[in-house]
Amino acid sequence: MLQFIYSQLIRLLLPFILLRLWWNGREAPELRRNWRQRLGLVPRAKGAVVWVHAVSVGETIAAGPMVRRLLGRNPDITILMTAMTDTGLAQARKMFGDQVQYAYAPYDTPGSIRRFLNRVDPRILVIMETEIWPNMIRQCRNRNVPVFLINARLSERSARGYERIRSLASPIMRSIGWVAAQAERDAERFRRIGVAAAKVAVTGSVKFDVDIPDDVREESGALRNRLSKRPVWIAGSTHEGEDVQLLAAHQRVLEAHPEALLIIVPRHPDRFEAVADKIGKAGLSFVRRSTGDAPGTAQVYLGDTMGELMMLYGVSNMAFVGGSLIRRGGHNPLEPAAWGIPVFSGPHVFNFETIYQCLLDDAGVKLVTNVDELAAHIIHLFSDEEARKAIGRRALSVVDKNRGALDKVVDGIIERI
Repeated sequence: MLQFIYSQLIRLLLPFILLRLWWNGREAPELRRNWRQRLGLVPRAKGAVVWVHAVSVGETIAAGPMVRRLLGRNPDITILMTAMTDTGLAQARKMFGDQVQYAYAPYDTPGSIRRFLNRVDPRILVIMETEIWPNMIRQCRNRNVPVFLINARLSERSARGYERIRSLASPIMRSIGWVAAQAERDAERFRRIGVAAAKVAVTGSVKFDVDIPDDVREESGALRNRLSKRPVWIAGSTHEGEDVQLLAAHQRVLEAHPEALLIIVPRHPDRFEAVADKIGKAGLSFVRRSTGDAPGTAQVYLGDTMGELMMLYGVSNMAFVGGSLIRRGGHNPLEPAAWGIPVFSGPHVFNFETIYQCLLDDAGVKLVTNVDELAAHIIHLFSDEEARKAIGRRALSVVDKNRGALDKVVDGIIERI
């Protein structure tokens, strides 16, 4: 009954969801251009299709090494990557070009899911992390399409939420074919909400198998050379409420290191203009990455392009990972850690609790409570190269010693195709 009620509510909300999509399309025309895909009207796919769903940018990046490994192991398969956001699909296209196919994920109405599955006819659905849509999973089960949750994590708060709607959640959880959980506590929570114990494995986080392609390393090195010996720090994936604080921190850094450069990369492209305005109001000179110009003597380099954050981390001497000074839950700290540079975050990192704990255990990351503390650390490390390199080595060693989850995940997918 709850499944029926849920489906009817989604159908009733669909016109308003589409209206919001049209409204948001003022800033991102791509959203309007392919809106029919949201209703399941996607191009038809051929061959043995592995459907990989990653909700947005972070999950898409995490899926990258897995997709490359799957294509290497079985080049005859067709990978279809879907996302809910235009930024997620833009990231996927930048990573894979014409190696895979792309589409927006359908909204979770019975009709949209049915049309999508009729056109794609996937052999398997691989969902990154924990993007659970009842109609998507139920209809895949009815068509004997295995559903895997990869790099799965489940907070205690979310687990309690599923327990409150057990009559809706349990049948969906029983329909999941395999859960590759990041940690034992995630696995225990999935078992608690209805996933059969035999279908849950602790593989670790595939995000530790971070992949920095050669072309990204080359582009990063070329930009770093253009900066000469300037000290550079980066604030990646920033959100509203953080930018002004980080610019204030940079003003303090400039007092001690006048030649320092801050690279600031907003998480969402619809904020590029707003952040540019904030930089101007702070009285800081800046250059936009989108112009193609080198920063020169500018005090701030605005990363207003898509899919270049990993490359820009490589340009920097140390990194702050955004979404953590506010209660957003943080973003992936392993991307800068893989470059062997010190990593800082604010106190709110609950979205990556397992990863942060691994880094904290080996002093590979520093959590700061405010930007004054952040600025003090950056000023100190710009003056102490040996300490900076030592912290960076610890961060990289955490990444290296936790690699291996990707092999377990790919083996699990291949044997179940």
